[in-house]
Amino acid sequence: MVCYRLLRSYPMGSDPPKYRPVERFWPYADLSEQPSAEELAALDPDLYEALFGARPRPFSITLVFPRLDIADFQRALDLARASAEFRETGTGETHRYRARFWSSDAPRLRELFELVGPADATEVLIDDRPVPYARELWLPLVWFLIPR
Repeated sequence: MVCYRLLRSYPMGSDPPKYRPVERFWPYADLSEQPSAEELAALDPDLYEALFGARPRPFSITLVFPRLDIADFQRALDLARASAEFRETGTGETHRYRARFWSSDAPRLRELFELVGPADATEVLIDDRPVPYARELWLPLVWFLIPR
């Protein structure tokens, strides 16, 4: 057994402390307790459903695409911004444009898909979820809704 003895004892002095500790350890941003409407709109749909429950919404198809090197990209962005819901997410290489269309917007959905659909990076989501054969099956079924 090894014993250590204190070489010196440091009693507390009666002198006032040289500094006063701050109640906050570092500066925090003053954030509100509740999220804003913009923050709620920017939430991932699965996270929103987990936090607040499912929202009743009509059937939707969402096109998610990156910046593409095509001649009509500005027109594609204008069509995407005119969709029922439009969001831009990410930065740099992960920057994506997300345009949601209801089934009543089938002509505009088809017009946008004809511009951005040939790119492999374009994703088609059915009710915000990737499903098998979304391009090959679901989109042609929606094209039947377009009056001739």
